[in-house]
Amino acid sequence: MPDVLEFHPERASPEEWRRLHVYRRRYQRERRPDEPLTPDDVMEGILKRPDPREFHHRYHVVAGGEMVAELYCSAQRPESPEYATNKHLLWAFGYVLEAHRRQGIGRGLVPIVLSRMDEHASTVASSGAEDEAGHAFLRGLGAEPKLVERASRLDLSGVDWDEMDRWVREGEERSPGARLDLYPQWVPDELLDDHCTAMTELLNLMPFEDLDHGDIVITGDTVREWRVRLTATGTINPTCVVRDADGSMFGMTDVLKHPHEPGVVRQMFTGVHPRARGRGLGKWLKAAMVRHVRQAHPDTRWISTENAGTNDAMLAINHAMGFKLHRVETFYQVSRETLGKATQ
Repeated sequence: MPDVLEFHPERASPEEWRRLHVYRRRYQRERRPDEPLTPDDVMEGILKRPDPREFHHRYHVVAGGEMVAELYCSAQRPESPEYATNKHLLWAFGYVLEAHRRQGIGRGLVPIVLSRMDEHASTVASSGAEDEAGHAFLRGLGAEPKLVERASRLDLSGVDWDEMDRWVREGEERSPGARLDLYPQWVPDELLDDHCTAMTELLNLMPFEDLDHGDIVITGDTVREWRVRLTATGTINPTCVVRDADGSMFGMTDVLKHPHEPGVVRQMFTGVHPRARGRGLGKWLKAAMVRHVRQAHPDTRWISTENAGTNDAMLAINHAMGFKLHRVETFYQVSRETLGKATQ
């Protein structure tokens, strides 16, 4: 039987890193063949940096000296501002390389998930699946589908730029007195606390379908710590916000640009406050951002984004821009009790 080894990035040996990097390439070819691979040194830096908000538990399944599967679990730390409403949740992700499936490896990792749930007093485990093998595995453990997420891509060569210009003009015309501010690197530190307050409010308005979830809490301190991580890899977080005449924010959008992902930009959050919806602000924000990406990062081939399948308003905007469905991921959840029975 394969060995299950806990992986500690901060003290991993060269051999452990070698196994991981070989596995990452195999995983990439199977699951994300058309996406750029994070360079080895960048990945090592990411994994070695401590996270003040979450516990991370990583396991590598090794057979014949090579890594053939992985398990990753995460839970909120008590120091996290999200702990109070998220402490009952544990996220678990596992993957078995195709050539090593149907050997009981996945099932053999479930007791580790249960052990980590007990350690963190978690009562609900969450995971995701994109292919039928993953769906069948999670259903077999008693997990139920709770949220369907659509991942889409925008090919910039097909964007109607005249239409984007029109969206910007109409947004300005329909919100007299409002202004759009663009921050090419990220929101300035002196504006960050107010920005985080507005972002927290908007993020918690997103549709989560039937997913059991706690509050999302964004603070200036957590964003500053996150930016230290971004700076270490040269990543930037361009952001657009729309402010009312009184200076209050009622809409925002942001992207991530990793220097190790040439030709790719990651669309992050876009939100408009309910009091300002129906005025084309979502289109204004998205159009302004894609125009910025075109100008500031002219090598960009595509922009990726993820949305809940029931987020009709944002999906409609994305469709009008030219985003095409790339893949669908379903998030499942299962109680500690049900998962325990599945292993008996």
